[in-house]
Amino acid sequence: MAIVVFDSGLGSLSIIKEIQKKTKCEIVYIADQKNFPYGKKSKSELLKIIRKTLEKINITFKPEIIILASNTPSLLLGNKIPKNIIKVLPPLKKIANHSETNNVAILATQSVVNSTTINNYIKKNVSKKIKVFKINASPLVELVESGKYITKPKHTKQIIRKTLVKIFQTNKIDVATLSSTHLPFLLNFLRKEFPEIVFLNPACDVAEKVAKNLKITSRKNKITIFTTGNPKNFQNNLIRIGIKNKVNYFSL
Repeated sequence: MAIVVFDSGLGSLSIIKEIQKKTKCEIVYIADQKNFPYGKKSKSELLKIIRKTLEKINITFKPEIIILASNTPSLLLGNKIPKNIIKVLPPLKKIANHSETNNVAILATQSVVNSTTINNYIKKNVSKKIKVFKINASPLVELVESGKYITKPKHTKQIIRKTLVKIFQTNKIDVATLSSTHLPFLLNFLRKEFPEIVFLNPACDVAEKVAKNLKITSRKNKITIFTTGNPKNFQNNLIRIGIKNKVNYFSL
């Protein structure tokens, strides 16, 4: 198998979408719904989950590339994740190219926003002249994972406004990184609500890395889907967004 992509739920699909734009390949997608949300786990809990998952993936699939498609463990666990694993990290080095106000935001999960790790990451990757606001976007992540962003668009808009409007306007933010892989699903809402803000998607960087390093390609894109949760429930969520692939159970 060429590639395994996993996180705690629907987020991996935003990464997969970008990969499939760059190259044709076979992908195994594992939604670890048993442990959703990663964004509210402690470092020790996350480390235990990720190590166990990586071990099982290597034994079961022997993939060429593994993508940890979640910003939270990618940031919080850092060097504790093997170097050959592709992680998803905020594209902070691109911020200077887009921001005129030098006021930018990282939309991330609760665990990331409250961590010292994100502060250190910002210091290493952002000029001192740029002010970075960390915003807890966990309520937005849950909108995606629950499917409410599809079934309840008015509610989704209300939650987005409640979470973002005040801090965006007060601080004249003009660039925001979507530092949860769930957040690209809300791009249409975000762009309509904040047309003046540039939203940066880390999935594009991941897709470029995969295209550059992947040796085993296919004639067409293929995806096999697993969940550590309830396959039937996850299947129903995928159908809502137009994905009809069979969902298999993956034991952790």
